[in-house]
Amino acid sequence: MSAIPRRFPRIGELAPLIRLRSPRLNRTARRLERALTVEDLRDLAKRRTPRAAFDYTDGAAEDEISLGRARQAFRDIEFHPAILRDVTDVDTTASVLGAPVALPFAIAPTGFTRLMHTAGELAGARAAAAAGIPFSLSTLGTASIEDVAQAAPAARRWFQLYMWHDRDRSMALLRRAADAGYDTLMVTVDCPVAGARRRDTRNGMSIPPALTPRTVADAALHPAWWFDLFTTEPLSFASLDRWSGTVAQYMDSMFDPSVTFDDLAWIKSRWPGRFVVKGIQTVADARAVVDLGADGIVLSNHGGRQLDRAPVPFQLLPEVARDVGRDTEILLDTGIMSGADIVAAVALGARCTLIGRAYLYGLMAGGQAGVHRVIDILAEQIRRTMRLLGVRDLAELSPQHVTQLQRLVPRR
Repeated sequence: MSAIPRRFPRIGELAPLIRLRSPRLNRTARRLERALTVEDLRDLAKRRTPRAAFDYTDGAAEDEISLGRARQAFRDIEFHPAILRDVTDVDTTASVLGAPVALPFAIAPTGFTRLMHTAGELAGARAAAAAGIPFSLSTLGTASIEDVAQAAPAARRWFQLYMWHDRDRSMALLRRAADAGYDTLMVTVDCPVAGARRRDTRNGMSIPPALTPRTVADAALHPAWWFDLFTTEPLSFASLDRWSGTVAQYMDSMFDPSVTFDDLAWIKSRWPGRFVVKGIQTVADARAVVDLGADGIVLSNHGGRQLDRAPVPFQLLPEVARDVGRDTEILLDTGIMSGADIVAAVALGARCTLIGRAYLYGLMAGGQAGVHRVIDILAEQIRRTMRLLGVRDLAELSPQHVTQLQRLVPRR
């Protein structure tokens, strides 16, 4: 066998291979740039955030079976692409609850958000405004209704309500939200009591965080987070009272287990804008809420944070869409970790999805810049998935593009 002839490379041949980048002096920007997926941002968030705060976001109820099943359901899909379509340009805009959105997802309402990063809800609202997507503020938010409106006046703002024992104070929140220009009310109905979130119990999760030997040791690993905590406004529920105790104790003291459909109708009569009910987990309840006059429903098991082994919203979606899809707008959350997940949900009948954990992973990873990054990642994945499916706009998506492959089926 003859030897392969060798020669020295010429400078002109090496030059095109040498690509030097300008150095990024901002370490956060460098880290975010290297994050290509929501999972990458989750890894960053875990390294940068104390355990109790990270686990509050990352965890779910009891054995966390519901959350695992929800994420697995999105993995267990099969796409059916159409070939030879002109997908030079794709349109990701939609009309959601009476107004346009640039992308088919919104930022979900999340509680205790400044615990994840001091920028909290204000960072989320500003990033949402820049991206042209809605931002939802929780009753358990750590920025007030008015502060969010002032920080992001161009944002489309939704307000999420937990109905609590003091009805007058609940209605006062609605008046404040309406006066501040929030166009949609999202009433959460799956929380008669707090779910058993074992990670929080084991971590002694409280508001504000308690200084214990464990948290002091954790401070050494996350000095920037603790510096932000001690040098900014103390953590509290900006729309309600200050609280000193565990998260579970607060939620149990606030949630009203006596709320019924009659109460839901009463709340609707007090709200001037769009009315959405979050926490639907059966077809029958979806129909009942639509008959009550809801403008939209959110299929959600609260991110697996309430009843463990609850139905998986994504698996419930096709049946609900067939029953009530012509009568109301269907939104969906729980388990979404990629733009492909969002495309699959839209194909099966969702008008829009909500991102909660994914948004918080970005926030923990890099503040407002991290929220921008997670939105950019999801937007890029949505556009790529649409192109590979041969779809030019969201209206072209249909159940023909997606098959839900099932691991668990009911015993007959």
